[in-house]
Amino acid sequence: QFNKVELVKFVDPETSYDELEKLTNDAERVLQLLGLPHRVVCLSSGDIGFSSAKTYDIEVWMPSYGRYVEISSCSNFEDFQARRASIRFKKTPKDKAQLVHTLNGSGVAIGRTVAAILENYQNADGTVTVPEALVPYMGTDKIG
Repeated sequence: QFNKVELVKFVDPETSYDELEKLTNDAERVLQLLGLPHRVVCLSSGDIGFSSAKTYDIEVWMPSYGRYVEISSCSNFEDFQARRASIRFKKTPKDKAQLVHTLNGSGVAIGRTVAAILENYQNADGTVTVPEALVPYMGTDKIG
């Protein structure tokens, strides 16, 4: 269990896979702005939950582990969740109601993001360079 920002979209089934790409890009953008080394991995059908049709994991490089670790996961559940919750929409008032597709993603795991910043931006003298995107909020470009 960890603290995170959850991203949720109810979308037209015709555009759900395009919307999954956008949702994944939104989560990845945080890591890009922070300048953290990361990768996006499309999970195989054997690695995704039974309710997901497609899932991307976003992984950040953690020097202390010597490997990438998951920091976000974005999934398209198609109509799986909508069927259970009866979430429907009409494109026009005259159309028959149809099930939405639901997308879920974690923005980024907050604790792991902080750890990734500390590990990836630590200097030889023990100080930590503040990522440029955070300088206006931190009021400094270095801590420690």
